[in-house]
Amino acid sequence: MRNLTVALDAMGGDFGPRVTVPAAVQALSLFPELKVSLIGDQLQIAHQLSLLDCQPNTRLSIVHSDHVISDSIKPSLALRHSAKTSMNMAIDLVANGEADACVSSGNTGALMALSRFRLKVLPGIDRPALVSALPTAQGKKTWMLDLGANVSSDADSLFQYAIMGAALAEEHLGRPARVAILNIGAEEIKGNDLVKRCSEMLSQTQSVNYVGYIESNQILLDKADVIVSDGFVGNICLKACEGTAQLFIDKLKAKFSGSSIKGWVARKLFADLFIELKTLNPDQYNGASLLGLRGIVIKSHGSADVHAVVNAISEAVHEIKRQVPSRISDRLEAILLERHH
Repeated sequence: MRNLTVALDAMGGDFGPRVTVPAAVQALSLFPELKVSLIGDQLQIAHQLSLLDCQPNTRLSIVHSDHVISDSIKPSLALRHSAKTSMNMAIDLVANGEADACVSSGNTGALMALSRFRLKVLPGIDRPALVSALPTAQGKKTWMLDLGANVSSDADSLFQYAIMGAALAEEHLGRPARVAILNIGAEEIKGNDLVKRCSEMLSQTQSVNYVGYIESNQILLDKADVIVSDGFVGNICLKACEGTAQLFIDKLKAKFSGSSIKGWVARKLFADLFIELKTLNPDQYNGASLLGLRGIVIKSHGSADVHAVVNAISEAVHEIKRQVPSRISDRLEAILLERHH
């Protein structure tokens, strides 16, 4: 079993080392083959490790960085002033072959720009896309992209998202993925020229299991394994799903939080429902992958807790094991040959 190394931007996100360091330690206990490089302020990281009664070792190392990319910095500025930041140094470890994947909870735009600059895109890909798995009916998942890496996209980019999303989903599913385009209606006449053109391209690609349009109220109903949209629409849909799920969970908790006999009976009766509701928590599927790069980069929620960051690291481990960039590259090459013939 070969070792897998994840470069973790320890300073990224709302909580920095208070969350990333415990998450790294937990991830190491889950994956015996894993090594983690913590990139960030050495004193802060060492302090958090001491609280866990843990020290750097052969599987857990610290790479010191004096600087952090702020959440407010523009991607163009991040490219010019990021050399010694924890995010850029984490990406550099992947670019130099010292790590197999990078995980960061930091500024999404900066992560996208730096990753694209240092790692480059795969042949046949114009822009990387953010993809994440969402929970659906019967405990299944659907992968949705783009979730905000690109505010606007053309039909060719949407087509590329579909191919990349299918390649990633199939590594999880072990079968051909059902691919759909997010639209304002399921009928062929619905939608703008962008989605109609992409639909036509996917319909003509025999090696893609294209199932047509899907509406936003069907995203979580297991109607498709991969849902494609531009980043503006995708990000809004994702945040709406997360907000609705959290509202539902909070209302049920408030309803059954009383200490009365009635509240106790209700909690017993709805115990299974509460277990199911936990799968709607965004932390359960934290870890959006920047697909289309020549390396593996995982974006974690900025507000992620320890459990959520562990999930992001787990996604990185899965993509390393499955060699996702190579699988996407192979899939693209085969489809481009198919389209030329």
